[in-house]
Amino acid sequence: MLLRPQLASVLLAACALAVAPPARAAESAVPLETVAQVDLTRYAGAWFEIALLPNRFQKQCAADTQARYRLDGERVEVVNRCRKASGEVERTAGHAKTVEGSGNAKLRVTFFWPFYGNYWVLDLDPDYQQVLVGEPSRKYGWILSRTPQMDEAKLQALLDKAESLGYDKNAFRRTPQTQPLD
Repeated sequence: MLLRPQLASVLLAACALAVAPPARAAESAVPLETVAQVDLTRYAGAWFEIALLPNRFQKQCAADTQARYRLDGERVEVVNRCRKASGEVERTAGHAKTVEGSGNAKLRVTFFWPFYGNYWVLDLDPDYQQVLVGEPSRKYGWILSRTPQMDEAKLQALLDKAESLGYDKNAFRRTPQTQPLD
């Protein structure tokens, strides 16, 4: 059976996302630590992307990237939105499931079933206002906030935390938050 070119491209991209990239030699010897516990009820809601490690699956996003998490039984519904350079808003929906024994700090998320990726909570302030999220290869990372702007000192503290976990903090790119998507 022949696939249309668009479908074939989507399938190839999904396969590429499902395979974790190899960790750099120094990182592979050091396990990535997460927070001890995440209260998913408190974590649910809207988050604004403040900074990220650029990646191919968000390359169309020019600004205003947001995520919304909602508990739905045993899983977390995920809706990501961003503004493209054209001004058009792109929306992607998926879901996540927790990794048993992780205190809800490790999740497996999918936007294209059956392919899942890691979503690990690496640092989370006690008030659930800012978070550092990543995954074991350290190729992907995000800093999120409940507000569209983050205090510079708090942002730098999360970048320093990322660096202490083996990330290249200078590779993080700030995400412009210019206007609400609602």
